[in-house]
Amino acid sequence: MKTHPVRVHRSDAGLPRESELAWRLAEVATDPVAVDADVAEVVADRVIDNAAVAAASLLRGPVVAARAQALAHPPSTGGAGGIVVGTRTAVSPEWAAWAGGVAVRELDFHDTFLAAEYSHPGDNVPAMIAVAQHLGLDGATLLRGIVTGYEVQVDLVRAISLHAHKIDHVAHLGPSAAAGIGTMLGLPTETVYQAIGQALHTTTATRQSRKGAISTWKAHAPAFAGKMAVEAVDRAMRGQTSPAPIYEGEDGVIAWLLDGPDAAYEVPLPEPGESKRSILDTYTKEHSAEYQAQALIDLARRLHRARPELGDPDRVASIVISTSHHTHFVIGSGANDPQKYDPTASRETLDHSIPYIFTVALQDGAWHHVDSYAPQRAGRPDTVALWQRTTTREDPAWTARYHSTDPAVKAFGGRVEITLTDGSVVVDEIAVADAHPLGAAPFGRAQEEAKLRTLATDVLGAAEIDRFLDLARRLPELDAAGVRDLGVVAPPERLATVDLPTGLF
Repeated sequence: MKTHPVRVHRSDAGLPRESELAWRLAEVATDPVAVDADVAEVVADRVIDNAAVAAASLLRGPVVAARAQALAHPPSTGGAGGIVVGTRTAVSPEWAAWAGGVAVRELDFHDTFLAAEYSHPGDNVPAMIAVAQHLGLDGATLLRGIVTGYEVQVDLVRAISLHAHKIDHVAHLGPSAAAGIGTMLGLPTETVYQAIGQALHTTTATRQSRKGAISTWKAHAPAFAGKMAVEAVDRAMRGQTSPAPIYEGEDGVIAWLLDGPDAAYEVPLPEPGESKRSILDTYTKEHSAEYQAQALIDLARRLHRARPELGDPDRVASIVISTSHHTHFVIGSGANDPQKYDPTASRETLDHSIPYIFTVALQDGAWHHVDSYAPQRAGRPDTVALWQRTTTREDPAWTARYHSTDPAVKAFGGRVEITLTDGSVVVDEIAVADAHPLGAAPFGRAQEEAKLRTLATDVLGAAEIDRFLDLARRLPELDAAGVRDLGVVAPPERLATVDLPTGLF
């Protein structure tokens, strides 16, 4: 990897275009380096992971609404269309990307990468599958695009914080998805550069979508970034240009939305001819909740098994979770969001409340993507009582581990102190989730396939899961027909159990 320095430049400074970050990202996208075998294996894992969480969300409100919108847009004239997730129906590719993106993100249950920023790099995949299906691309081509999308997003996330300035993390997703599509289409560096700039410009938004009373837009935000990336590539292919320099300009993203005119970043990028391997640094979820909650759910399950009485509010005076800055201020009591303690809060809000999540996991010794968020579960009196006694605090040591670049040190967990009413104190801690590559039970292909079967069997049926897995396992070898079939299909009568909402289209 080579570090690319990034800073703001005045308009009269004459920054060469080849020195702009957007151009460097485009060069990464257009480098025809081969995909390593272990990277290809993990790409297939992520495609399976996305399918699992998408299938489990097919009947949920945001996904149904997105599907209804997509179905209103027949295939455009440039190809055969992308397939709407859960169906066999083809629509215009940007709308197939939209429907797939919402389904993948709705349960907040797919892969993650955390560094200076945080991300769900699997959000890149729906847009790329949609475009590949539309244009009749094969599995090897799709594979290269996904590898680029992961590389660009992870490299941006390593270096540039968005949340510190209340910018939503999908601002790194628009450029990465555009770069990945550019790789698949074999576009010139100039064209990819223009698409990256447009995608960034149109996908910067505030973090209010993940603050306070969190709305259904939380699932739509990454899908919007993917949809915008498809449209940005289309415009760039037609010769349309983008604001530049989009990152470094004196009125650009860094100067006015991020660290300001004196900012300086060091973005690591593969050198020409170097394999793109950043997908190997990503990790998926065992539990349907914000990633910073994964390890703490596992700790709560462990405490439940060892000390089940800790779930009894009559015996617990307080629970204090010492953790990283990000966990405390985004999903902990440091966010100062009263909704994080509200039993009537939305599911989207509760999955960003570590006091709620830890309480339920401690009492139940388990976590379920539906039952753990049910209104009757959130409103249970003993849960509410214990929940109100659970707080978080930032511990600089955990913050340092969160930001460490050493995989053996980097951690996303915390230390829990439970003070009982008799004055005794129970203390325990966990560094990484059980499913993390360094955790107690790391996820691999077997676990990903089990996750798919657990989440999707009731929705899809065993035969459909077997059909999809056969394709996903052979991703690099698929022809265009195989890529077109690379999606889960629910029985029409299953989808018909919910009405499609009507709107403008």
